[in-house]
Amino acid sequence: MMRRPRATTAKAVIYNENENTDSDQSFTQMVSSDEEMDEWNPSESTKATSKAARAPTDGGMKAAPKRTAKPKQPKVPKQPTVPKPRAPRKHAAEHEDTAMSVSGGKKRKKSNGDDLGENERKTQTGCPEKQKAEKRGNSVRMKEERISFIVSDAHRTDEGTSQSGLQVKKEEAPEDDFTFDEPSLKKQKTSETSQRQRPTFPESGAHSLRNELNMNWDLNELISILTCVERWVCGNIIKLLREENTVPFMVRYRKEMINHMDADAVRDVQMVYEELCSLAKKTQSVVQTLKKDGVLTPELEESLRSCRSADDLDHVYTPYKKGSKLTKARRAKALGLEDAATALLNVPHTLDLNAWVKPGTEGLSCVEEVATGVEHILADIIAKDPETLTYIKTLCEKSFVTIQSSVSKTALKEKEQEKVAQEHKKPGAGHPPKKDFDKFQLYFDFTCNVQRIQPHQTLAINRGESLKILTVKVNIPDRVKSDFTRWCINNRWRLKTFAKEELHAIIRNAVEDSYKRLILPFLTRSYRTKLTSAAEKESIAMFVRNLRQRLLVCPVRGSVIMGVDPGFTHGCKLAILSPTSQILHTDVVFLHNSGQQKEAEKLRHLMTTYSCTKVVIGNGTACRETESFFADLISRRYFHPLDVSYCITNEAGASIYSVSPEAVKEMPDLDPNLRSAVSIGRRVQDPLAELVKIDPKHIGIGTYQHDVSAGALKAALDGVVEECVSFVGVDINICSETLMRHVAGLNAGRARSIAEWREKNGPFINREQLKLVKGMGPKSYQQCAGFIRINPQTLNSAKPSRPCAPENPAPKKSKGKAGCSIPTSLNPLDQTCIHPESYHVAQRFLSLVGGIVDQIGSAGLKHGVESKVNMSCIEELAKKVDTTPETLKLIIDGLTQPPGFDIRQNFGQADFKRGIVSMSDLRVGAVLTGRVDNTTLFGAFVDIGVGRAGLIHKSHITLDKLPASQRRRSLALGPGERVEVRVLNVDAQRGRIGLDLIRVLQ
Repeated sequence: MMRRPRATTAKAVIYNENENTDSDQSFTQMVSSDEEMDEWNPSESTKATSKAARAPTDGGMKAAPKRTAKPKQPKVPKQPTVPKPRAPRKHAAEHEDTAMSVSGGKKRKKSNGDDLGENERKTQTGCPEKQKAEKRGNSVRMKEERISFIVSDAHRTDEGTSQSGLQVKKEEAPEDDFTFDEPSLKKQKTSETSQRQRPTFPESGAHSLRNELNMNWDLNELISILTCVERWVCGNIIKLLREENTVPFMVRYRKEMINHMDADAVRDVQMVYEELCSLAKKTQSVVQTLKKDGVLTPELEESLRSCRSADDLDHVYTPYKKGSKLTKARRAKALGLEDAATALLNVPHTLDLNAWVKPGTEGLSCVEEVATGVEHILADIIAKDPETLTYIKTLCEKSFVTIQSSVSKTALKEKEQEKVAQEHKKPGAGHPPKKDFDKFQLYFDFTCNVQRIQPHQTLAINRGESLKILTVKVNIPDRVKSDFTRWCINNRWRLKTFAKEELHAIIRNAVEDSYKRLILPFLTRSYRTKLTSAAEKESIAMFVRNLRQRLLVCPVRGSVIMGVDPGFTHGCKLAILSPTSQILHTDVVFLHNSGQQKEAEKLRHLMTTYSCTKVVIGNGTACRETESFFADLISRRYFHPLDVSYCITNEAGASIYSVSPEAVKEMPDLDPNLRSAVSIGRRVQDPLAELVKIDPKHIGIGTYQHDVSAGALKAALDGVVEECVSFVGVDINICSETLMRHVAGLNAGRARSIAEWREKNGPFINREQLKLVKGMGPKSYQQCAGFIRINPQTLNSAKPSRPCAPENPAPKKSKGKAGCSIPTSLNPLDQTCIHPESYHVAQRFLSLVGGIVDQIGSAGLKHGVESKVNMSCIEELAKKVDTTPETLKLIIDGLTQPPGFDIRQNFGQADFKRGIVSMSDLRVGAVLTGRVDNTTLFGAFVDIGVGRAGLIHKSHITLDKLPASQRRRSLALGPGERVEVRVLNVDAQRGRIGLDLIRVLQ
């Protein structure tokens, strides 16, 4: 058995060299290298420093790296280290006064972290080491809840609140805790009550879960490290997920268990939990495979079950895969040179290389070949030693490591060929497909510190490299190599006893070979993987924010709307929709050909016949010309006495939806082009109900959607759709089957069953009747009931096809639905956000304030609730009605909100206008108002009504220009928000407008 040499402590001398010569390594070259790549192909997570892995979670203090060496089997890969966490959360018990008592009066030192710039902070995926907090007497540290929906102070995030005069005691985060231009920290809002009544995951459940996974790490602790969420919260989330609870249900009705986390933070924990469960299953499969092959040892199994990511597992398993190419080290070990390498490390004075020479045997025929084989074994040991990897990563962290991109030789050659082809082009010849080299011109000679590169720059470089337009490499300074070599020879791998000079030369050569052939490619891949992973996460987060803003645009109700899908050759398709989105009329007009006067009269006749005053124009082909046509008619008061106005809306995805099975089922007799016009009009009438019919990737939000993981993007966007639909709520008697699919707890099958039950038995009278629907079990009912509304107004207007007969349903006897007793009376609480499981609490609270359920939303009940809350705090009232403060707050919201309350009323509507401005009318310095159309990783695009969206670069979105409620969000702007901007520059030739943000309009 080989024993690692003793380790001695030594501080590295860091020189101020910044030369990048031999250390330049192309990522493409690394991937395509021959046997060295087969020998050493570690994962992204392996690059995390052991120093971070050893950081204790209970205090945030970093332990010194361990220097004691442990016996090591040469054939078993190293045990993977913990990926570097962003920073462990500090619990309330970690306050300065508590820390003094725990540590015997000695204060803990708080890490000040690195003085990172704004862009550098955004690039990093780790938690900041510096977290400020205000001290309020002896109270615990308050943490701010991340914002899912930005609404006014009078309305809360999940459902909103209509109690403008209600004074609910609420702690606010200190102003200096703001981290601008990076994703909001997952810091949870914790009250004294929630600290005292902290519901935790039973230890028995944690042990059973660990036994089920059969891994060497604690699931709750590892998730807490990776997500920066308290351990007890992670345990509760895992428990809720294993009980098949949905994220919207947890966020609204289990706030005390998840510590007031928002949906994005819960989804992050859920994603990590699912990844670790998948890792455990894959590990078990690998163990069984290796056991079957007869190569599994206890040490190897220990290493496999200690892996903390799929990349770690692949790194450990790769050398043992069938068909793997033998590495140089394994070939040397096959020759029996492993004992010689062990002797060199432990007892070099006894090693005689001549004794290992075997003439006629390849690899052992001379002393030089024996020395080379020993060097390869030592290089492999050095490259897989955790302490060595920790030291090299520490050196890189202190150095100026850069990523560099340049135009590739292949791109230059193709560009030259295109130029020659253009010169010798024959008339009538087809145009060969060509690459858009100019798009990557910014990256033809680009160099940036890996700690400061922006996510969109990383994704652009990756795309250029995949198209073979760019060549990318990571530059590590030469001083890293010199310091690393000196440390290895003089400290970590120093020979223990006297040795000949030729043996010292073997150690030097092994260190240099290990660095150049194994460690340097490993570092290069690690940096590329880390940057790509961080960029993908930020890009997906931007998609999520944009989609949420787009779905929550306030609907335009009570108006007849004309949807227009503009076009030249095939005309403009029209669809006139009633206030309830029913199709009244469809037609086609040719506004851009001869005979415009006749088409104008046709438009006036339609507008007058249906009393239509609002026109919605899609922003596709011929949009500008169609807008000009309507603006001219409006300016001439052509539609008098109607006061007509128009707006432009994003039509992305309308054509795809028009030929989808959902559109065919909904509008079977309409031409696909006319279906597009219907979809465009409905996007303004009820954006949420219409946009859920379209794949989120086709709505035209975000950037680089084809450069990120398709699975991760789909999961995130589907989660946001479910969140938005659930939090807004659906009227079960009028909503479409497509919309019902996205309610938490429902799926396509259950939504179809609800629609069929509604057709057969008439409208639902109360939520309890959902239990009669086929496939609606107790769990499904629990998850969806709070998000489904029974609106008395729509109930009265609905005409049942036959009398409702809940006593004779089509039951599933196995579910026992035939014998269940379902009331047939209307329950006013069914139109609120209050969950049926809390109805008895709501009744007790109504008795306490002297109200009845028929007064829901009335001014009298609201006044009574306000008076009661002002007389005593929420916590005291919660004790009186035997519930938690969080549940009582939700009940108060439900009782005081007016009937038909919609959280979207706090978001902006589409902007209708009557005139038109062209790009030539813009002047530098002009102040305009507009609406954010899309946000990207580098800025926000704003529609200012000139046919081209202007760009507010992220450098102009500063803290002082934002409302306090938006200062914690990355970029702080989202689609649909109204802003006041100043024109900075106008490039008419390229169609670009530069804007500066003045303020966000409330």
